[in-house]
Amino acid sequence: MSENFAILGGDLRMVYLAKMLAKEGNKIHTYGMEKIEELKNVENIRQCSKISQAVQEAENVIGPIPFSSDLKYINTPFSAQAISIQEVIKNCKNKRLIAGGIQPEIYEMTSQQAIEVVDVMKEEELAILNAVSTAEGAIQVAMHHTMKTIHGSKILILGFGRIGKILAKKMEGLSAKITCAVRNKEDMAWIKAYGYKAIQMNALTEQLASYDIIINTIPHRIMTAERLQYVSQETLLIDLASKPGGFDENASKERKLKLIWALALPGKVAPVTTAEIIKDTIYHILKEKKEIC
Repeated sequence: MSENFAILGGDLRMVYLAKMLAKEGNKIHTYGMEKIEELKNVENIRQCSKISQAVQEAENVIGPIPFSSDLKYINTPFSAQAISIQEVIKNCKNKRLIAGGIQPEIYEMTSQQAIEVVDVMKEEELAILNAVSTAEGAIQVAMHHTMKTIHGSKILILGFGRIGKILAKKMEGLSAKITCAVRNKEDMAWIKAYGYKAIQMNALTEQLASYDIIINTIPHRIMTAERLQYVSQETLLIDLASKPGGFDENASKERKLKLIWALALPGKVAPVTTAEIIKDTIYHILKEKKEIC
């Protein structure tokens, strides 16, 4: 049975998601994606000039991943206009809003508007496979921005969650020398069990000068100005975390360190694969909702 979906904003993942859903017979109404020529004149896809037109017939409204970067506007890289979160909330009353990376403040904003908010990034299957794309993208960024091979490079990964685990494994497969920094003893034990070097986050000081690449996966300020003073100017810094990020950006600029803030990598390096995963995840969510009803 076909569904009516509204898709508001988003990156290439949302573009391919729209095409995939439309190909399977669903009716798609887009808004905030007018710069994408390939969505024009596609069967089952209607590009709307107003948000009210897009969501009118849709029970399920699909938003960007991540939903917002500033808690004011949703992410719309393929639109000339800014779409405020308040505008989305106003038009999504009594509907289901499906997006990713939804901040707690968004739940508070929607709580009084009879909007069911679903964060697809909380679905374990999507989160894990999304981490694979992020790890591959991080390796691509590292190769592009360093003059050394990954083979033999000393790499420090901050955090050992989904992304940290997968990134360490893939980097090790390229014969990099891996060290992972974490806070708790359990993660320390797992890092050692995997065969990597482990270091306590609080112990990061002079040894920071020895790494060729430092990659952060934690959405908290780990690399403060105090710690960055130990980092060599030859070291490549890659931040995979959402704002505020793990590196002190101002301190990095003052020390003329090479910092790459690589956000939303799955939408850049593997949008087709990621869109397929998002589509399946949305189908699973809707199936579960119907079974509950």
